[in-house]
Amino acid sequence: MNAAFIKKSMDELGRSDKETARNKQHLPVWILLDDIRSMNNVGSVFRTADSFNLEGIYLCGYTPRPPHRDIHKTALGATESVNWKYEADITAAILRLKSEGYRILGIEQTHNSIWLQDMHHKVPGKCAFIFGNEVTGISDKALALCDHVIEIPQFGSKHSLNIAVTTGIVIWECIKQYIPQQDN
Repeated sequence: MNAAFIKKSMDELGRSDKETARNKQHLPVWILLDDIRSMNNVGSVFRTADSFNLEGIYLCGYTPRPPHRDIHKTALGATESVNWKYEADITAAILRLKSEGYRILGIEQTHNSIWLQDMHHKVPGKCAFIFGNEVTGISDKALALCDHVIEIPQFGSKHSLNIAVTTGIVIWECIKQYIPQQDN
């Protein structure tokens, strides 16, 4: 094994306990889940939100909510460290976030969408990303309230990604603007 690539110890990772994580300063980014069906996808999104220290998650419509065994199985405790809210109607969540100064960005394939790699000039300090149903995507009422729609370029035959994968890709692309450049 190459000595240059020895894993970091738990102490070196600098992990916060769940109470500290919930109360510390977060990146001003919300995730809105619009009628997501899969509890495993919801749990995975919680892990992504925790990993990148996001402000929180809105679970909207019939999106499953904690506590549930299948959500916890993939969240691995992130439901305890990530702020989350439930809103029956996604438009209420969107309007609340807009009133707080958040830019609303839908993740969907539309005629006027912006490719993910070009979104940097569209993402101000405070933003909220909407991820839609695994089959039907973002609802029309939510799309109508978006400031911009972002699309991940895809070149295969399916032109779709799992919601958990999509969330990870989009959030990583977004938070790169918050990470100071380092020399390795």
